Amino acid sequence: MMRKIAKSYQQKAYLGRFPYNLVESGNLAKYYNCLTDFGFLAAKVNHPELGVQALIEDYDLIDDAELLTHPEYNEEKVKSLKLIQGALRLSAHILAQDSTQLVEQLWGRLLYFEMPEIQSLLEVARQSKTTGLRALIPNLTPPGGRLIRTLTGHSNWVSAVAIANDGKLAISGSHDTTLKIWNLEKGKELFTLTGHRKSVNAVAISSDGKLAISGSDDKTLKVWNLAEGKELFTLTGHRKSVNAVAISSDGKLAISGSDDKTLKVWNLAEGKELFTLSDHLSWVRAVAMTIWKLVKGKELFTLTGHLSEVKAVTLTSDGKLAISMSCDGTIKVWNLAEGKELFTLAAGDSDWASQVALASDDTLVISVRLDTRMKVWSLAERKELFTLAAPSGIVSAVAISSDCKLAISGSGDKTLKVWNLVEGKELFTLSGHSEWVRAVAISSDGKLAISGSGDNTLKVWNLVERKELFTLSGHSKWVDAVAISSDGKLAISVSWDNTLTIWNLVERKELFTLTDHSKWVYAVAISSDGKLAISGDDDAMLKVWNLAERKELFTLSGHSKWVGAVALTSDGKLAISGSGDKTLKVWNLVEGKELFTLSGHSDRVNAVAISSDGKLAISGSWDNTLKVWNLVEGKELFTLSGHSNRVNAVAISSDGKLAISGLSDNTLKVWNLVTREIIASFVGESPILCCAVTPDGVTIVAGDASGRVHFLRLEC
Repeated sequence: MMRKIAKSYQQKAYLGRFPYNLVESGNLAKYYNCLTDFGFLAAKVNHPELGVQALIEDYDLIDDAELLTHPEYNEEKVKSLKLIQGALRLSAHILAQDSTQLVEQLWGRLLYFEMPEIQSLLEVARQSKTTGLRALIPNLTPPGGRLIRTLTGHSNWVSAVAIANDGKLAISGSHDTTLKIWNLEKGKELFTLTGHRKSVNAVAISSDGKLAISGSDDKTLKVWNLAEGKELFTLTGHRKSVNAVAISSDGKLAISGSDDKTLKVWNLAEGKELFTLSDHLSWVRAVAMTIWKLVKGKELFTLTGHLSEVKAVTLTSDGKLAISMSCDGTIKVWNLAEGKELFTLAAGDSDWASQVALASDDTLVISVRLDTRMKVWSLAERKELFTLAAPSGIVSAVAISSDCKLAISGSGDKTLKVWNLVEGKELFTLSGHSEWVRAVAISSDGKLAISGSGDNTLKVWNLVERKELFTLSGHSKWVDAVAISSDGKLAISVSWDNTLTIWNLVERKELFTLTDHSKWVYAVAISSDGKLAISGDDDAMLKVWNLAERKELFTLSGHSKWVGAVALTSDGKLAISGSGDKTLKVWNLVEGKELFTLSGHSDRVNAVAISSDGKLAISGSWDNTLKVWNLVEGKELFTLSGHSNRVNAVAISSDGKLAISGLSDNTLKVWNLVTREIIASFVGESPILCCAVTPDGVTIVAGDASGRVHFLRLEC
């Protein structure tokens, strides 16, 4: 369908300089209509020579000063155009790789806005694609916020970044051993710098933007010519990883910090070491060029006070103050003239800070924490002003009620959210846990939910009255998995204290604890009749429990590494387990023995699901594949290999015709198990960690690492 649209609009000359020609001819109204026409957007995004960046640039004339006095100028339409352009810019990295995601991306980002032009655009977009995953509620970052664009290209963690003084170029260093140079105006990669043999940990750009210097785990620094995109020379001398680097304002000197507990000062003109500063007692993770007297190469003084590792440091523009950030959760401001601490900014929690930045006028400090939140501090008032872009936490668990009307998600923000799947909206939030929620289950009648948390407790919630009923305490470590019997009278919890506990939900008390696991328990399942439970642990064992008699029935051994996934057939007679040993095993729970082993994955198996008739199983692995297995014959049927990254989650529709997989590359895929093809996909903004599908196979719920819960409707 998208190809037909593209071809149609090429015939109508909707491409090339078409929108610019409209403005030049004075037909501003048609220019507006062109840029709110989904057909034009689709044609340009799908064009082999133009693409999404060319489309984004079509909107730039919105800001032309001459248009403000044009008789056809429409302020409301301009607002809509800016939002559409912003949505395209936010989605550019996705659309450049997969232009078929245009509908999903526009829908997920623009559904927030009620403007007529935008709603009309979305409706045409929806009708243009007969098969896809449509968001039921807004589920992607909307335009108009602080995030402008995402740059992709590295194949591993990005560990360092620097921006040129003119703001036009950025350079990034990665664990993939490369550096990339980016054009920030067009959001594209200019070139890649290769040469390091291990992870790049630090990077700096000279004030004139001509040179860059990088530090690596390979113990070297490399100096790069950014105009020609090539390496000038390598600086060697550190005995361990280089973690930090800075360049003097005149570009003549560089200073590096290393795990070898030293700083080295380098002459960049001659490409040689000048001297070493070696009074640190541990790793050097951050440097700024004023605390050491570089002419004589000696330490002036030591600043002490942080209780843990210092992760970042920066200086005020006059060089009189230094700001340091530590894993102790604090920011300290230091007077460098007197060599003493002025004051401490306390984050108020234990989330480690990873970076610190100072506003050009030295009035504000921004700290970036490991949980991705940014806090803005006033140096004058010595206090936190506000938090930017605070996510709601990693969604670590999700469950759907049996009637498909409700979903409940547990998150790293210590809360549960209850969602209306009919209307596609959040109903309410349940708060009470003091640590992140790691597991959740819903009773079969949809009236109760039970959650397990890192605070070592379970909480039982009344979903009708929207309140906590009671707390179940007894575990000595966090609760990692939970299940409810079909009659809603019993619950079973698994904890990192190596125990399973059975709870009487009617009497609100612990019945008994099963303590025979010697290692962490990673997975648990309970039979539909509530009589059996099976658990898998870090010791490569599975244990089968009789819940009525409160005892272990038997242990199933055979895996050579930890058991990370387990599922039961609906009749409770068979179990299937997935392991770090790359295999699945099928077990006869009546006789307590292994039936057969399913081999074929080349990496860990960490997700498994069984069809409702017990004939098929599907497994997800870190080898980027799904495998479909015939449980009757004990053999692999086929492999689904259209993934480009690790599979974290898997679900199967009740009729066994569809499979859903969630990936570390932010993608959710829906597979037709009959044709073995991907019939729909959705690209989010964070790794998909868990997923579930309603019995009718229409609504899919997925949780991701940013804290979002995606409610998607399969349209085909």
